Amino acid sequence: MNVTSVTSYGRSGLADWLIQRLTALILVVYFVFLAGFVACNDITFVVWSELFAQTWMRVFSVMALIALCAHAWIGLWSVSTDYFTERMLGSKGNVVRWLFQATVAIVTFTYLVWGVQILWSV
Repeated sequence: MNVTSVTSYGRSGLADWLIQRLTALILVVYFVFLAGFVACNDITFVVWSELFAQTWMRVFSVMALIALCAHAWIGLWSVSTDYFTERMLGSKGNVVRWLFQATVAIVTFTYLVWGVQILWSV
């Protein structure tokens, strides 16, 4: 089984590495913005609601949520392929890896859908 790439289906791992770095940058910008907003404002429910009622903030938040999901998927996929192997777990290594990756995929997708639903609900 060839496990050289998560997202690029057979190319080198460079694309995965770049995605990791790009998503990390998006997350840093998002959380620095939120930290600055909290530091510069007296946060109340109304202030917080007004911030997230703006379309640009919802789009920025969805972008950060997608970046978080992509970052987590690539990172956890890498961990699972490194540590859940037949060499380390015996004959059950592939099954454990598959179950772990399926669980991560389902949880990540659930959080993504749930986050979008929260951000865009009225």
